Amino acid sequence: MTDTTILFLAKEAIKLTIFIAAPFLITALVVGLVISIFQAVTQIQEMTLTFVPKILALILVFFLTLPWMLKKLINFTENLILNIPNFIK
Repeated sequence: MTDTTILFLAKEAIKLTIFIAAPFLITALVVGLVISIFQAVTQIQEMTLTFVPKILALILVFFLTLPWMLKKLINFTENLILNIPNFIK
């Protein structure tokens, strides 16, 4: 296994991690921003107001993106397993 192969695998793994985490991070950011604006406008400073909508939004995103995430992970794993003979050369 060469240095180039290791760097390629690491790059692909990091890229996959970013692709899978992006919907969750973007959703949490948008929901948090909307709730912060709502709290600033209404001057309601309730802690549960920030957590409950974020959790519900992230659960919704999880169920909506689950098939896509599984497909990405399965493709990465299949490619990794199928290329084992090329890696050990």
